[in-house]
Amino acid sequence: MTAASPFILGIGGTVSPGGSTEQALAMALATAEQLGARTLLFGGADLGRLPHYLSPRAMDVPEARTLVDAVRRADGVIIASPGYHGSISGLVKNAIDYVEETAKDPRAYLDGVPVGLIATAYGWQATGSTLAALRSITHALRGWPTPLGAAVNSSGGLFRDGRCTDAAVCDQLALVGRQVYDFARLRTASGGGEPAP
Repeated sequence: MTAASPFILGIGGTVSPGGSTEQALAMALATAEQLGARTLLFGGADLGRLPHYLSPRAMDVPEARTLVDAVRRADGVIIASPGYHGSISGLVKNAIDYVEETAKDPRAYLDGVPVGLIATAYGWQATGSTLAALRSITHALRGWPTPLGAAVNSSGGLFRDGRCTDAAVCDQLALVGRQVYDFARLRTASGGGEPAP
């Protein structure tokens, strides 16, 4: 990987096609792509095919191998979760649990990797607690949460056909993508160390 082309992995969504969480994630990744990143969206359909982590033969599933390989290669990560009952969804948490496969790698977990966070919910209350849970998980995985985490109240039907109808939300999602890209580019330029302050 070169400093000019960091690889950014997006993880998130729901099993509902076209859900707001996956559309928000796609918008953040699109900004990173426009800036020059290579990206992979591991969305709701992929998440739905993952067995429960550590279930028998879980790593035999192609999606599980794809996810773990992408985590290992990622210069940056963006995680998007809907707020379910005040926290992240089980589907997204199960995907994050697969990061454990990297525990004995030279770069364990998300050590030093910039991580952008997006929480969507049908109302404001769950966005805050979901974003806080995502930040705690990122810290536990040794990742670097970006300064901005996007909290998106999707109750007004903000996303239609891959577009966002609220300029402020669009700006938030673009900034998440930009911050992950910028920190990932700095990280790769410095040889894989911690993002510059």
